[in-house]
Amino acid sequence: MNKNSKLLRLLAVIFTIVLVAAACGDDDGDEETEPAETTPTETAAPAEDDTAEDEGGRLAAVIARGSLNCGVNQTLPGFGNVDANGNNVGFDIDFCRVVAAAVLGNADAVNYTPLDAAQRFPTLQSGEIDLLVRNTTWTASRDGNEQANFMFTTFFDGQGFMVHGDSEINSISDMSGASICVLQGTTTLLNLNSVFGDMGIGFTPVEFQSNDELQPAFTSGQCEVWTTDASGLAAFSSTLDIPTRVLGDIISKEPLGPVVPDGDTEWAQVVNWATMATVQAEEYGITSSNIGSFDDTDNSNIRRFLGLPIEGEIAEVGLGLPADFASNIISQVGNYGEIYERHLAPLGLERGVNALWTDGGLMYVPPFR
Repeated sequence: MNKNSKLLRLLAVIFTIVLVAAACGDDDGDEETEPAETTPTETAAPAEDDTAEDEGGRLAAVIARGSLNCGVNQTLPGFGNVDANGNNVGFDIDFCRVVAAAVLGNADAVNYTPLDAAQRFPTLQSGEIDLLVRNTTWTASRDGNEQANFMFTTFFDGQGFMVHGDSEINSISDMSGASICVLQGTTTLLNLNSVFGDMGIGFTPVEFQSNDELQPAFTSGQCEVWTTDASGLAAFSSTLDIPTRVLGDIISKEPLGPVVPDGDTEWAQVVNWATMATVQAEEYGITSSNIGSFDDTDNSNIRRFLGLPIEGEIAEVGLGLPADFASNIISQVGNYGEIYERHLAPLGLERGVNALWTDGGLMYVPPFR
């Protein structure tokens, strides 16, 4: 058989296979399009959030849903807790509200999911929440291993120690053999093991799943020392009915801020720029009470920032956000300084490194142009 005959026979076989495959494809298509014999109430429509995410990512899903799902703490005064009226309040809570104001124009359109330290990353990874704002430290291993994308740091903290008012412990060097209350699944425990190990100081960790369990253990004397972020110690100290002392030792850097799931650049940009808008507003001197006075400003940077027209044209943000997203944030939640003063100043926490860069702090954001 010559080469041409072999080629023709091969082509004939391929053509037959293609025809069979096409017929099978037609059968599948008919089965999918045939109407099901169900009542309207039995018909399962695609989940709105899933459809929106397929079409436009998490931003589209949040807009379609009309609310933001935010993972928070409900046991840390000043940052995230529940007030006497059952409302979620705090510094971190307000940054959930900041994102809702930017995306939806309504700071109150937030569904809060209370999470303990061990639950936060699995819940974020599952897609159950859009955003995690729960005093969570940004570290290299978390950035790489937890499918998490850390946003702008909203609070620079450090790990400290608190003891009973009559304790003879005055510094880390006095803690040899001490029992130390600490939360599971946190950088706090890792730092404790590293620093005390390097210093050759033995101690007994007393681990708890939540602050609701840890606090009574400390007050009852089950452990001599309580360690967590210094801001958290100040917060809890203000609520305890026993004398306490927060020591001066700080053993770590704890940059805290919002966290979003990996893999959605648009959503990360939205959360980042919404968060940073609070800092830029403070730098411009724009507050929730005076924002209306800037309607007639001649400052083009401020007009652009607030979504006001410049020579009759409103500049597009290019982030999937409305031009006036910063205005919505400021008018409904406030600037960074207002948020800080509302929740953290009452705990006695001075701005320190959390002041604006113009005041010697670390709060510095890129240009809003």
